[in-house]
Formats: sequence, C-alpha cells, structure tokens
Amino acid sequence: MRARTAAPADAVYALLRDGASWPRWSPLGSFELVRAGAGEPEGLGAIRLFKTGGVRSYEKIVALEPGRRFGYALERGLPLRDYVAYVDLSPRDGGTDIHWHSTFEPKIPGTGWFYRWFLGSFIRRVAAGLARATA
Repeated sequence: MRARTAAPADAVYALLRDGASWPRWSPLGSFELVRAGAGEPEGLGAIRLFKTGGVRSYEKIVALEPGRRFGYALERGLPLRDYVAYVDLSPRDGGTDIHWHSTFEPKIPGTGWFYRWFLGSFIRRVAAGLARATA
C-alpha cells in the first residue's frame, strides 16, 4: 500500500517507532509493550501487542533504519506463518512517500486470498491514517 504525506520522513518514522501512538492514527484499538528491545524499549526485538476487537496481535520489531525503514514480524495473533511487514519511507518533493508492504503464508490452506484482501484493506487504512497524522 502506498500513501503520501507532506511531513518529513523523520516525523513519519517517529510515529512508527511510538507504538502508543498507533491507536490514535490507525484502526488499532490499544497498545502494550510486552518486551523491551535491544538498548531501548521499542528497539530491535521488542514485542508489541495491539488489541483490536477480539484480535490480539503480537508483533516483533525486526528493522529500524531511522527515517527510512521500519519492520515488524507477527509473532502470533492471526492464522498466518512468516508474516513480515516493512514500511519504507522515501523523501520526495519536501514530503514523504510511504510504502507499506508485507509477505506471509496462510496456516489454513485456501485462506491466502482472504488474508491478502483483508490485510490489504487494513494496511491501506493504517497507511492513510499515518499520512493524515503527519500531514
């Protein structure tokens, strides 16, 4: 999914790093830091829990490149295997292009199409919320 904001990449990256901010600008319901990461609370290896309705998604931070890239892997919460998502930030014309993309394998055969559709729709809303929050 792609979005654009007038904000600089560092401002967008700061919101991505701040898990507590996600419920303010995305459809996610609540945030909890389950385990601190290397060297800082939301550093590499940190486990963040997002609750939305009855879904509890445990996500591990796997990539931190200031102003450029944020990545996380789903530890548990959805019937998916090897879910990894990256948010790539590219400065352009005084603003930032946001590219949010993920890969995964469904645990239940035949459900891949559904999760591609569902997560595509959900991530589209999350990326749009991030762009609005930083505009």
